Amino acid sequence: MTTYTDSSLGEATPLVPPVNAVLRVPPAPPAEAAAHFGTSLAFHADVSDVAAALAAGGDPGFVLLDSRSTASWDQGHVPGAFHLPTDRIAEDAERLLDKAVPVVTYCWGPGCNGGARAALALAVLGFRVKEMLGGIEYWIREGFEVETWEGTERRAADPLTAPVGADACGC
Repeated sequence: MTTYTDSSLGEATPLVPPVNAVLRVPPAPPAEAAAHFGTSLAFHADVSDVAAALAAGGDPGFVLLDSRSTASWDQGHVPGAFHLPTDRIAEDAERLLDKAVPVVTYCWGPGCNGGARAALALAVLGFRVKEMLGGIEYWIREGFEVETWEGTERRAADPLTAPVGADACGC
């Protein structure tokens, strides 16, 4: 019988042929999974959670930073967001932002790593950061308000990303 060593237990475990592609690599032991997902949440914020924090009124306890270009910002951005393009962070962030206040970055969407690059640039400077998953794309797709150079607009929520007629996704 073929065996492999389970890193969490340090003991040989029989290698069982996978039931399907999902289980070809077995799930991590619960303690490792808890550490992984806890770490992931320390680095990421959900669009709905950011929207709820901003809608609650008062100080949300973080600055929401749009790291896109000025043309992109003018095309549409989250109301109340702070605009600082990624290529300006190294030069301007320490002058414009308070290191005592966490920063949540966003860019275009899940196909763009601009929010992650902005978060990295801020972290290198000593800021506490998270990235808003989904970026402005999912902000819009979930039906939240957007400011543009022409004013404020809101589109209907995409039923593939948010429940129809609900204020929150319930996750």
